[in-house]
Amino acid sequence: MGLEKLTTETGLISALAFDQRGALKKMLAQHQETEPTAEQMEILKRLVSEELTPYASSILLDPEFGLPAAQVRAESAGLLLAYEKTGYDTNSSSRLPDCLEDWSVLRLKEAGADAVKFLLYYDVDGDSQVNQQKQAYVERLGSECRSEGLPFFLEIVSYDEQLADTTGLDYARIKPHKVNQAMELFSDSRFGVTVLKVEVPVNMNFVEGFAQGEVAYSRAEAAEYFRQQEAATHLPYIYLSAGVSAQLFQETLRFAAEAGARFNGVLCGRATWAGVVPVYVQQGEEAARDWLRTVGRENLESLNRVLAETATPV
Repeated sequence: MGLEKLTTETGLISALAFDQRGALKKMLAQHQETEPTAEQMEILKRLVSEELTPYASSILLDPEFGLPAAQVRAESAGLLLAYEKTGYDTNSSSRLPDCLEDWSVLRLKEAGADAVKFLLYYDVDGDSQVNQQKQAYVERLGSECRSEGLPFFLEIVSYDEQLADTTGLDYARIKPHKVNQAMELFSDSRFGVTVLKVEVPVNMNFVEGFAQGEVAYSRAEAAEYFRQQEAATHLPYIYLSAGVSAQLFQETLRFAAEAGARFNGVLCGRATWAGVVPVYVQQGEEAARDWLRTVGRENLESLNRVLAETATPV
């Protein structure tokens, strides 16, 4: 499936995600009074790529600020490039997808991509006309990737058109349905997806034994949702970290494996590198490099150890 450049020697996907753009600007802005610059973002992405890709099977970057980082990645690390614009229109609940205007799969390939990633916000219970548009859009992307011979990674982020907060208890109760049904839908061959990048089907902050307050699911119920997720697709699938802590993400992977989920790896971003942002802003490049060589490396290597115990080769 063209995934050899993106996997470890044992066939796992241990990918580092740093295609954040709008989210990264917000993270930088929390620690400085001035508006974050493109140069700041490029430098930070380059630092992370240079220091952490020796411990990752591949790295996901964006072509807007991440191409310099792609040039300094480890020779052993494959390259995924993001194809979507950052963010979505907050004035609408539709969250319609949109590609970067100056890019195509051919151009991403020419820039060195070994695979293409596209982020899709999807509400399986949403407006049917909106969902038809989204499905047609993904079909076009799949056809474009097939034409250029590149693997197509589809990242699905679930939401509900009627709920603004996807982090609370109300959404936690319906999240398993949203996540697993979307996975099943986009596993159809018509979409041309090679690998699904997905959320875990529950909010672990509301799982018995993990929750600090209210509980949405018992451990048995949560485990069943992971088994349903496994049954929802025949495609390789990998988990996104969704900004949780490195420790919680690793505990989640262990829980998933114990439940019977045969996931094939991760595309992990902020859980690995988020802590470097204030260091970079407040102390500079060398301090950031030191953080990446110590804390960042340990985050990634400990994640790799967990993957070796829990993930299934592609």
